[in-house]
Amino acid sequence: MIVAIDGPAGSGKSTVAATLALRLGFRYLDTGAMYRALTWLALREGVQLDDGIGLGALASAHAVSFGPNGSVTIAETDVSAAIRDAEIDRHVPTVAAHPEVRKVMRERQRALGSAGDAVIEGRDIGTVVAPDAEVKIFLVAAETERARRRTADRPGIEADRLARELRRRDERDAINTRPAVDAVQLDTTELSVDEVVERIERLVEEASR
Repeated sequence: MIVAIDGPAGSGKSTVAATLALRLGFRYLDTGAMYRALTWLALREGVQLDDGIGLGALASAHAVSFGPNGSVTIAETDVSAAIRDAEIDRHVPTVAAHPEVRKVMRERQRALGSAGDAVIEGRDIGTVVAPDAEVKIFLVAAETERARRRTADRPGIEADRLARELRRRDERDAINTRPAVDAVQLDTTELSVDEVVERIERLVEEASR
């Protein structure tokens, strides 16, 4: 079974997906980490972030891998912590917008999910990467709550700055962030992680019957 979880930044999809995968005994695939890892590598290698062809070639040459403990590796480097830096936050929407990059990443994401029993989270999983997923979820949350969560995840960065960056990211990601027609939308603003996970678990149980 494939569980697709989509939503904008700060909607809670990474935490929810990781927790859900652990409870179900499924693999957890954080597709956003793949774009972040590529962004990190492009900055290290000096590849221009407006060079879609160059970034696509870089993505083809360096596959992103996930460790059993949730670690993220690219170019033989563990970038699990580095890809959560604010600089990556600023640049990843630019990298992820290139069709050349998305083509490579989507093919890899489909390959990773082809083994089944996976929770895959991102922005276009239910619509593009895994349109046949048995369970599709689209998480949303109020902008103020999303900004608060991002602030908690990025200590030391001003809340106003994070809120502005979140709004800009929403605008840039809008084209790839939309619910599938058969997705269940959940507003996580007033819900705990456990409450969201429990609701999705019930949907998984229903889909398994």
